[in-house]
Amino acid sequence: MKQIRCIGFGLLAALQAALVVACGDYTYKPVGGMSTGTGGTSATGGSSNGAGGGSSGSGGAIGNLPCDIFKAAGNPCVSAHSTVRALVTGFSGNLYQVKRPTGETLDIGVVDGYADVAKQDAFCAGTVCVASIIYDQSPQGNHLTPAPPGSNKSTPGDPATVGDHRIMINGHSVYGLLFKVGQGYRTACNTCTYSNATTSGIPVGDEPESMYMVSSQHDLETGCCFDYGNAERTASNDGNGTMEAVYVGQGVIWGTGVGDGPWVMADLENGLYPGWENDQFFDISTNTSVKFDFVTAVVVGDTTDKNAGKGRFAIYGGDATTGTLKTMYDGIRPTKNGYNPMKKQGSIILSIGGDNSNGAGGRFYEGVLVKGAASKETVDALQASIVAARYGK
Repeated sequence: MKQIRCIGFGLLAALQAALVVACGDYTYKPVGGMSTGTGGTSATGGSSNGAGGGSSGSGGAIGNLPCDIFKAAGNPCVSAHSTVRALVTGFSGNLYQVKRPTGETLDIGVVDGYADVAKQDAFCAGTVCVASIIYDQSPQGNHLTPAPPGSNKSTPGDPATVGDHRIMINGHSVYGLLFKVGQGYRTACNTCTYSNATTSGIPVGDEPESMYMVSSQHDLETGCCFDYGNAERTASNDGNGTMEAVYVGQGVIWGTGVGDGPWVMADLENGLYPGWENDQFFDISTNTSVKFDFVTAVVVGDTTDKNAGKGRFAIYGGDATTGTLKTMYDGIRPTKNGYNPMKKQGSIILSIGGDNSNGAGGRFYEGVLVKGAASKETVDALQASIVAARYGK
C-alpha cells in the first residue's frame, strides 16, 4: 500500500469506481475495460477555439482516465492529445482531424471512449490521409497543427499520416501516429495556428509542471528530437532551460543512460538529460533502457527552491502494459548555466525540438501536460490507469 495524504472525499466522489482512498492508505482498482455507458457532461475538448469540443456524450471509464487522476491530485491538465482514446472522462469532442490529398477534412470523434476509425476509414478509402489537427482534450484549446518554421529548420513540419499504424487497445482497433523524419506539430507559439498567447495555461518560467507520453521502442529515429512537452513560443533556440519536454530515444549526441537504449529523458534545450550525475549527463546509472512495445515516459519539472536551491527534475519510465514505473532519475537540475531556474515559454511540441528540429521519428499514442510537480503516488496512479487501458490487447 502506498501512503499519501488525506484528500477531500467530495473531490473523490467522481473517482470512486476507480480509486479507493482512505486517510493513510491508497489502493488503485482499475475498472474492467475502458468503455462504459453514455451520458455525462464535459466542457473539454478545445471548445474555446470552436473546434474539437462537445458538451455531452459517451466514452471512457468513470474517473480513472489520466486527466481525472491528475485533477484529483491537484495537477489539472492543460493539454491532452491522443489519436487513440479519450483521456478525460465524459469527453465527447473530436480527437483529431484527417485531411485528404485533395484538401477535404473530417473530424474524428469518439465512440465509447475510442477513436471512431470506421468514420475515418470510410472517408479515407482509396487514398492517404494525414492528421491536420490533433485536438486538445483539456479546456485550454491547445490544438496541435503542423509546426511552423523555426530557427533550425526554415520550412514547416509535415503532418503525419494517420491510417498506416493500426493497434489494438482494449479490444478496439485504432490508429496511432507513426512519425517519420520531417514530421511534427506545435501549438501556442507566436506563429502557430492556435497561438493562445494569454489562455494556453501552460507553465512558464520556473513554474512546476509534469508531462507524459505513451510511445514505443520501435521506429525511433535518432535525430533531434522525439519530444512531447513545453518549448519556446518563438520556435527558436532561446538558450538553456527554455524548454522542458519528455523524450524517448537513443539520445542523439547528448546524454545517455545505461544499456543500449532507448531511454526516457528530459529535453531541456541544448541537451537531452537522462539525469545529472558526477557533473555530467552520460551513462546515468539509474536510467535504464525501456525496451517495450508500449512505453510510458514521464518527466516532472520542479522548482528552483528544491534540493537546497539546486532545483529538481524527475524521470520515470516503464512498460505501458504492465507493472509500475521505475524512477530513472530524481535529483538536481544540471549545473550548467541556464537550467536553474528554468525559463520555460509555454508552447507545446510533438516530434520536434524547440527550434523546429525535426530529424526524429517514433510512435505516439497519447500525451498530457499538467500544472504542478506530480508526486510519485500520482505517477503510480497514472501508470495503473495506462495499464488498465490495455494497450496491444
